[in-house]
Amino acid sequence: MAQGAVQVTHGGASRWRRRSGEYPTLAAALAVAGDGDVLSISPGTYRENLVLDHAVTLRGPEGGLGSVRIAPPDGVALTVRASAVVQDLHLEGQDRAAPALLVEDGAPELTDLRVSTRSAAGIEVRGSGARPLVRRCTVENPTGVGIAVLDGGGGVFEECEVVAAGQTGISVRGGGRPRLERCRIHHATGAGIGVTGEGSGLEALGCEVYEIKGSGVQIAARATARLTDCSVHRTSADGVTLDTDAVLTLAGCDIHDIPENAVDLRSRSVLTLSRTTVRRFGRNGLSVWDPGTRVDAESCEIHDSTGDYPAVWISDGATASLDSCRVHDVPDALFVLDRGSRVDVVDSDLSQVRNTAVSVSDGATAQLDDCRIREAATGAWFRDHGSGGTLANCTIDAVQTGVIVTKGADPTLERCTVTSPAEAGFYVSAGGRGTFTACRVTGSAGFGFHILDGCRTTLARCHTERCARGGYEFPEDGPVAEDCTGDASGTRPVAQTASGGAFAGARAGIRTAGAAPSPAQQAAEVPVARSAEVQDVRDGGPAAARGSGEVLGQLDALVGLDSVKREVRALTDMIEVGRRRQQAGLKAASVRRHLVFTGSPGTGKTTVARLYGEILASLGVLERGHLVEVSRVDLVGEHIGSTAIRTQEAFDRARGGVLFIDEAYALAPEDSGRDFGREAIDTLVKLMEDHREAVVVIVAGYTAEMDRFLTVNPGVASRFSRTITFGDYGPGELLRIVEQQAEEHEYRLGDGTSEALLTYFTELPKGPAFGNGRTARQTFESMVERHAGRVAQLSEPSTDELTLLFPADLPALAAQSAPC
Repeated sequence: MAQGAVQVTHGGASRWRRRSGEYPTLAAALAVAGDGDVLSISPGTYRENLVLDHAVTLRGPEGGLGSVRIAPPDGVALTVRASAVVQDLHLEGQDRAAPALLVEDGAPELTDLRVSTRSAAGIEVRGSGARPLVRRCTVENPTGVGIAVLDGGGGVFEECEVVAAGQTGISVRGGGRPRLERCRIHHATGAGIGVTGEGSGLEALGCEVYEIKGSGVQIAARATARLTDCSVHRTSADGVTLDTDAVLTLAGCDIHDIPENAVDLRSRSVLTLSRTTVRRFGRNGLSVWDPGTRVDAESCEIHDSTGDYPAVWISDGATASLDSCRVHDVPDALFVLDRGSRVDVVDSDLSQVRNTAVSVSDGATAQLDDCRIREAATGAWFRDHGSGGTLANCTIDAVQTGVIVTKGADPTLERCTVTSPAEAGFYVSAGGRGTFTACRVTGSAGFGFHILDGCRTTLARCHTERCARGGYEFPEDGPVAEDCTGDASGTRPVAQTASGGAFAGARAGIRTAGAAPSPAQQAAEVPVARSAEVQDVRDGGPAAARGSGEVLGQLDALVGLDSVKREVRALTDMIEVGRRRQQAGLKAASVRRHLVFTGSPGTGKTTVARLYGEILASLGVLERGHLVEVSRVDLVGEHIGSTAIRTQEAFDRARGGVLFIDEAYALAPEDSGRDFGREAIDTLVKLMEDHREAVVVIVAGYTAEMDRFLTVNPGVASRFSRTITFGDYGPGELLRIVEQQAEEHEYRLGDGTSEALLTYFTELPKGPAFGNGRTARQTFESMVERHAGRVAQLSEPSTDELTLLFPADLPALAAQSAPC
């Protein structure tokens, strides 16, 4: 057969029809071919637009994929309108407005095709009569959609691969309903699979979606889909998204290595999951929003979060149901918030939770039956008024606090057991309520039931044993307790029962308001749900008990900062004189102690803040004087309500000391929109007013940015007494810092080194990346490294050689001009 020739074998029943012919072009061969004929194509490139409107067979050499190229300069390379057979061809298209392969009618069989194109779509199935069977085909289309099924089209795609797509890998719309079996979609820009529009649907079995610059799977606008034994991973956005009445079923699927939400659904969408695993996600494993949106999960596992967000997030009136599921190795397990939102959890395990296993707030409801919670900071936390639900037959083990009820929340707990809590089994404060029936606490390191003043809680048939501080502690006029028992094993004194209680104090191990109040009672706050061992490393801890003179002496010893020292001393003098006037029975001027520090990085703002806290503690103004340093990432959450909680927690850690907010201007970015940083600012302003004597707040950052920050909330500027500006260090001051570092580490500056350093710091670029004191310290460290490299070559170095630093040890200027 000649190069570029097409042989037509006629497949008629008569001997006359069963003959062959050879044609120079595909168009000529198709013109004489009829139903049942076979067109065998020789290797070559055919720049023709082909249309198959007969049930013919069009094939290239078997096993010679790529040797026959259909590559017209524009238009559709191959249009199929009949139940034809096409195999072993390479299709190319160049028309951005048309697909490379278009199926408009019939049930053709398309096998072992490679579509390498820059078209609107690689393969397009269009129309209700189009039902192709596509096997082992590969599509590469870096400018458009990989495979599009639309306008009522359908068909089956088996073992196909979309290796690259400039838009969605597989797009279904306009009532299309394809079935995918063992297909792979990867390296798409957009969604891996997108199904949209009423009547549109997709069924996928054993498919894999990965390396997607966008979401892995998108179902929207009343579309439906079912994925069975599929995998979605390594996307740049959410793994699976549902929006606007979308319906999706995931069975036996694996969604993993997702930087955002593994599954996100909104606007009345419905998701059903069974035997599905969600793991290694950056935000929420399941994110469920809006009234009418619902998730039903059975025998699923959600674990190994890589971010700092709840594994399951239900808000804005959405609902979720988890049956026989496991959630573990996550920061928080279930967060349900907003009135109308609800979660129902049955026979499920929540374990290895770094913070709270179940959090219920803003009027939401949680129902847990026969569940097991273990290794969490807090088992369940009902946070505020209107929040409630029921925990029945649940066990909570190895937690800091079993169940917390605060601020008017009113849950019901029945037949629940808390074992070995580090703080308390059940803790009720700040006007929380709650009904506890037949609940038990065993082996608590604190109290069994700890209920603070003002909480109208009801206890019936509860029992405690081996609780280190006592089985029950609550005020005399607080909860109603009936038929409750305990082994009285606590180390605290035992007092009379609460009014209305029907059990003996000595038997129950009760402490009431008649006994000395505990520190937790005095604070009247939720116990910290973490142990001292895992306290934030940036929390300064208690300040040393030093006098103000000693601390001010340390302040004076700092290099430079003359104006800063004057400001701090003036403020300290006012506070000291005010204290003495009060002692003398005189009126003292009210001094606002909150400060704004402005200036470049490395100018000593954090150090001065720490010393300021110690000074105030030495004057008796603050209880401890410790420093808690935070930034935007510590205060701002990603979801409604979480920011206020984080800000409150940071403020509580700073009680008795200084809360230092570095780069505070980041809480109010210029293009903030709905940024939650404003919520942190609003919360902080209120806390500063409500607890003005308990915490000193210092906000710090660049001068211009801090000026803008002080205007974002009418109450912000009024809360701060003064602004202290930290100027950049001059060359002489930087030299002095290096000299101090050398002295502290037992080095000396050799002849000419001081002069070389002064020249070095004079010539050093002072751009935005200049680190001031940090740059001086880094310069000293570089000198020490160069000195070590030089001295290590000496067999027996002298003491001078081990300690002296010379000009040759200075780093190159280019190395120090990089950002610090």
